[in-house]
Amino acid sequence: MRKYTLDTQKYDYDEIYANEVEQKEAEYAARLQALYDTRITHYRTKTIKSGKFLECEVYPIWNTNTSISRAKRTHESRNVQKELNKKNAIKRLIRLVNANFTDDDIWGTFTYETKRLPKSIEEAQKEFAKFIRRLKYWCSKHEYPPLKYVYVIEFEDDVEKGKKRVHHHIICNFPDRDVAEELWRGGARRHTRRLQADNDGYEGLVRYILKDPKGTKRYVTSKNLQQPQITIADYKFTRRKINAIVSGKITAQSVFEPMYKGYAFHRASTYTSDYCSGAYVYIKMVRLETLQARKNNANRRE
Repeated sequence: MRKYTLDTQKYDYDEIYANEVEQKEAEYAARLQALYDTRITHYRTKTIKSGKFLECEVYPIWNTNTSISRAKRTHESRNVQKELNKKNAIKRLIRLVNANFTDDDIWGTFTYETKRLPKSIEEAQKEFAKFIRRLKYWCSKHEYPPLKYVYVIEFEDDVEKGKKRVHHHIICNFPDRDVAEELWRGGARRHTRRLQADNDGYEGLVRYILKDPKGTKRYVTSKNLQQPQITIADYKFTRRKINAIVSGKITAQSVFEPMYKGYAFHRASTYTSDYCSGAYVYIKMVRLETLQARKNNANRRE
């Protein structure tokens, strides 16, 4: 067995440690400067209620008569904005699904046999729209509530690899899984399952069907979905209170639970931006009766 030795004389541990400490101190100083920027006039609170969940996004508002500390618009900042837009789109869909669907509803994956593969995204869209119309007609004929749905098209056409893949994911309130599978005309596999919420509702499922594609993904929603309830309030939080939460002097749970009766604290995250001063706080809460129902179900399983 070959033995390896480390020449400790080539490493100045004190210097490495000092550099790390200096870097952390610089980061902490920059963080404090971002928190205590005097151009921040107040903090705005955006509250979103979707189904059993309540979310709060708290962010700074600046004095528009003064210049705001921003980085120059570079390729990196454009990529950051692109990634932010993607995250916001996912959040919007998570909230829509949590606000409109329950464990009584279903989700499914539908694929095509090779000879029926759509040649384009537009063709795949038309093909799945026909399927939606069949589902709607069946609901109307059998006197079920109007169909509510969210569906995703995943389209991959890699010419170099000679690989083509098209399939759809759908979340809907259609009442019969077997009938839904029978109404699919694309051939190949069709697999439906009952929805099953976890501690974050259906967030995990939405992130799965919107995972980074090798090709192109688009999602479509029915027009009859209930929109999340969004309210915006200024001056609900002082700069001092937000700074105390971000610095860890007080906990987010101790602040938010008394403010929102009937909801229990679930999780929180705080951060500062490299592009703007101020702190950002995100809170997610869940209805108390939902937690109690989960405890009762767990006790019955035991």
